[in-house]
Amino acid sequence: MDPVFLGIVAAFAIILIFLFLYIVPLNLWIRALVAGAPIGIGQLIAMRIRKVPAALVVDALINSTKAGLRVSSNEIETHFLAGGNVNQVIRAIISADKANIPLDWKMATAINLAGRDVFEAVQMSVQPKVLDTPPVTAVAKNGIQLITKARVTVRTNINKLVGGAGEETVLARVGEGIVTCIGSAGSHKDVLENPDSISKVVLAKGLDAGTAFEILSIDIADIDVGKNIGAQLQMDQANADKNIAQAKAEERRAMAVATEQEMKARGQEMRAKVIEAEALIPQAMSEAFRSGNIGIMDYYKMKNVQADTQMRESLGGPIDTRKE
Repeated sequence: MDPVFLGIVAAFAIILIFLFLYIVPLNLWIRALVAGAPIGIGQLIAMRIRKVPAALVVDALINSTKAGLRVSSNEIETHFLAGGNVNQVIRAIISADKANIPLDWKMATAINLAGRDVFEAVQMSVQPKVLDTPPVTAVAKNGIQLITKARVTVRTNINKLVGGAGEETVLARVGEGIVTCIGSAGSHKDVLENPDSISKVVLAKGLDAGTAFEILSIDIADIDVGKNIGAQLQMDQANADKNIAQAKAEERRAMAVATEQEMKARGQEMRAKVIEAEALIPQAMSEAFRSGNIGIMDYYKMKNVQADTQMRESLGGPIDTRKE
């Protein structure tokens, strides 16, 4: 036969073999079979068609089977198609099984699809995590400010991980409890003498309710004495009262000045009227003379009365007491 034709046939055969091995992953099928986690050839071909990484499914199936867990290839494939992290879930349920933590495939996949790291959650259940609160500022009844830092030891509550509140809520509740405890203390010295009283009171409040964690302990790491808020508030109140009193005094002074100016204006008006009336006296006297209502003697008597009045006023005036 023609060597060229034989070469073409051989190349075509090789291509068909590689295509067959790609569509039918015999190596994965053999590996799963040898590992004791058999899976059908047809299922592997279907995974290729659905663009599911068959190697990922086979490895997860082998790991779960070797760990003594019952997880089917359909469950693994379904979780992958749902957008989950298969390796993380497999590691989590294996770790939970070794640590005697109840965690089945359904719960683990739900936690993973909820956006939480299920493997980290299992690790926190085995080895609790320490959360450091930010500085919490509170004021005792005597007005002294205390700045407190606490360390909260928590572990994951697997059953409440889906739908439970996170670390931020736990820290916020602990901070609220610290503020309440310090605020109810009669003196800041009581808190400084017994800082563990804060831990006992806050821990007894059940702050982990509705969260994805279980609080194991609350330890006070540091307490610093801050400002004397009570004295500062009293000073601010005194300054405010002083400003109010000054404003009222200024208001009264302004009203007194306005009243004085009004009285002066009225006095000037009265004097103007008197001067105007006195200017009419000569005219009235002339009219009285012409009409015969008064005579010359009456006029002299009036002048004598005026002179006597002026003399009495001069005699009743102040005496000069200056020394020679």
